[in-house]
Amino acid sequence: MAEPLLAIRDLKTYFVSKHAEVRAVDGIDIDVQKGQIVCIVGESGCGKSMTSLSIMRLVPKPRGKIVNGEILFDGKDLLKLSDREMADMRGSEISMIFQEPMTALNPVLTIGTQISEILIRHRGMNKRQALDKAVEMLKFVGVPRANEIIHEFPHQLSGGLRQRVMIAMAMICEPKLLIADEPTTALDVTIQAQVLELMKKMRDETGTAIIMITHDLGVVADMADHVVVMYAGQVVESVDADTVFEQPKHPYTRALMDSIPSLEEDKDVLYSIPGTVPSAANFPKGCRFAERCPLAQPSCFEKAPELREVAPGHLVRCDLVS
Repeated sequence: MAEPLLAIRDLKTYFVSKHAEVRAVDGIDIDVQKGQIVCIVGESGCGKSMTSLSIMRLVPKPRGKIVNGEILFDGKDLLKLSDREMADMRGSEISMIFQEPMTALNPVLTIGTQISEILIRHRGMNKRQALDKAVEMLKFVGVPRANEIIHEFPHQLSGGLRQRVMIAMAMICEPKLLIADEPTTALDVTIQAQVLELMKKMRDETGTAIIMITHDLGVVADMADHVVVMYAGQVVESVDADTVFEQPKHPYTRALMDSIPSLEEDKDVLYSIPGTVPSAANFPKGCRFAERCPLAQPSCFEKAPELREVAPGHLVRCDLVS
C-alpha cells in the first residue's frame, strides 16, 4: 500500500491543571490515504474532536498540550512546524469544517469577505479576483443567489446555507485533507443528505481525503471507506467500513451497532449501552470499557489491552478477541 497522506502515531493530547491531568487523546494511531474517507466514531467525550484539533494544532491553550507523538502529513511532521509554517498549511493544504457554523463564522464580516480572505492569504489574489472566485465556489456548493449572499452576514442565512458556506471556505483552495467535525449536526435530513453528497462530489472531483467525525452510524454507512472507533481517548477498532458493520469485533463497536434502531425488529425498549464513558482525568487500570462490557473477565480490570491486528487490516483493542 502507498504511503498514507496522513499518519498519526502515538498521539497524546492532555489538559493539565494543578488538580488533574485530563488525557483527552491518549496514544492513538490513524492512517488516511489520499482520496480516502475515514470516519471517526464514538460517544461524546471519547476524544474525536480533540483529535481533529490536534491535527490542526488548534488545541486550546494554555491548559491543552500535545505531549507526545507524530502527525505526519505528506511527509512533514506537523508538530515540528513553526507557528508561521502551520498557519500557511491551514486552509491551503489542510482545512476543517467546524461543528457549529454559526459560531465558526465571524458575525461582523460578510460571507464574501470571510471566503475571499483565504484566497488573498494563501493564493495571493487581489480582492476582486478573490470575490469572483468566492462566488464561483458558492455556486459550486449549491448556494443560490451567490452574487447577493457574498454581501450578507452569517445571521441572515439558514443553517443549511451556513454549512455550505463553511464547506466552500474549507474547499476554496482545494486542500489535500478536509476534516469535518459533525458537519451535519442540527441540519434536517434533506439538507444533511445534500451536504454529504456535496462532500463526496468534492472528494471525487478533487481527490481530497476526508476525515469525518460523527456519532451518526447512518452517515458512516453512507460515507466511509474506513472506520476508526474511539473510546476513552483511544482507538479500540480500525477497519474498512463494510467489515465494521458486518463483523465488528470489539464489544464497544458491537454495542454501538446494537444501538441502531431497526424497523425489522419489534422492540418495546431500544438498546442503550449501560453506564458512561470514564473520566479522562481518572481512567481505570485495565480495559477502559470493562465496566460497561457484558463480556468482561477479571483480567480485563487488571491489564490494559494493546491495539493489535486480528485480521489483515483489522485492528482491535481487546484481549478477548481472536
